Amino acid sequence: MNRGFYIILAAQFLSALADNALLFAAIALLSDLSSPAWHTPVLQQGFIFSYIVLAPFVGAFADSLPKGRVMFISNLIKLSGCVAMLIGVHPLLAYGLVGLGAAAYSPAKYGILTEYLPPNQLVKANSWMEGLTVAAIVLGAVVGGILISPTLAAPLVESLNIPMIDSIGKLAIAAIVLIYIVAALFNLYIPRVPIEHKPFSRNPVALIQDFTHCFKLLWKDPLGQVSLAVTTLFWGAGATLRLLLIGWAAVALNYDISEAAKLTAWFAIGIAIGSVLAAKYIKLEHSVRVLPVGIAMGVVVLMMIPITDSVLAVLLLIVMGAMGGYFVVPMNALLQHRGHLLMGAGRSIAVQNFNENLSIFAMLGLYAVMQKMELHIYLIIAVFGLLLSGIMTALYRRHGHDQDRGQM
Repeated sequence: MNRGFYIILAAQFLSALADNALLFAAIALLSDLSSPAWHTPVLQQGFIFSYIVLAPFVGAFADSLPKGRVMFISNLIKLSGCVAMLIGVHPLLAYGLVGLGAAAYSPAKYGILTEYLPPNQLVKANSWMEGLTVAAIVLGAVVGGILISPTLAAPLVESLNIPMIDSIGKLAIAAIVLIYIVAALFNLYIPRVPIEHKPFSRNPVALIQDFTHCFKLLWKDPLGQVSLAVTTLFWGAGATLRLLLIGWAAVALNYDISEAAKLTAWFAIGIAIGSVLAAKYIKLEHSVRVLPVGIAMGVVVLMMIPITDSVLAVLLLIVMGAMGGYFVVPMNALLQHRGHLLMGAGRSIAVQNFNENLSIFAMLGLYAVMQKMELHIYLIIAVFGLLLSGIMTALYRRHGHDQDRGQM
């Protein structure tokens, strides 16, 4: 791995750090507005709505320009969403604008790996990328928890007396703006890859038709189908689980949102461990063999229900994260490889994002409905654990031998 690769990692780390800290800052803003509990999953729905709606366009956009430039533009959009929250735009709307930038950013950050590196380094590169992303999630959760801590942040809000920074949530967002600025500066130094970029069509109908073609192509490919199905399910469940942890920590461990935010870091540490193990032991051509780990992860989720001890909670979250990282990293690498071969990096990642975020949107919607019905958090956990394990079992029964029939 050369210097250019590490610049890509640094840019991704900083952007992901800001993204994850911003979630908790936005939740704090909702708290400042005395919003109902079900607004929290709706907040994330607004964020990922852009991924779904813009999917036909962001992949083509990412393939039309050098990926570093696309990442720079995307970070500027995220910055504008933060500024919108600072000037008083409702978090549900402003966080959606940040989601627009994130939707444009994602095809570029993963697509550049397939352009910059040979196939035999993709699992290792994805392990690095996921590991650094997870480190950003860990640090983002810690930073976010610190920034919204009343004990630490409230005195700063009063002493600084900065215009527009009149709450803990807004102080946190102001700090996150600085991280986005540094990430954007790193984007400017990402190396340009000597490949032919496809012109960005200004005809939305043509872009939608092209996206539909790519969507069908990837779902019809045996290896593309299984990897797309697994990553779609995992990220839908994973995004919902992050919010579930906040509710579960309040009931099982009596944690406030600041402490719960830090608790999510342990799950992310587990993902990093699983990613490292996947890079060491799983080859791209054997990716499908990790599916049983996904089945077991759903069962392990159910073990959250009886736990009331913080040490056991941390250990369980690390184990859950490790299982997730171990089976999703090879699936991600396989999907990128197949997508790059079939249609181009940016377009394949856009198809992946569309499916994954449709799953996230649906699962968050289910979570919001169950919260509005005031179902107990333990019942909600049971539903998601059984759903994850059941769907993974069905996928394994259908695709367990696809790798032997498919061609890399």
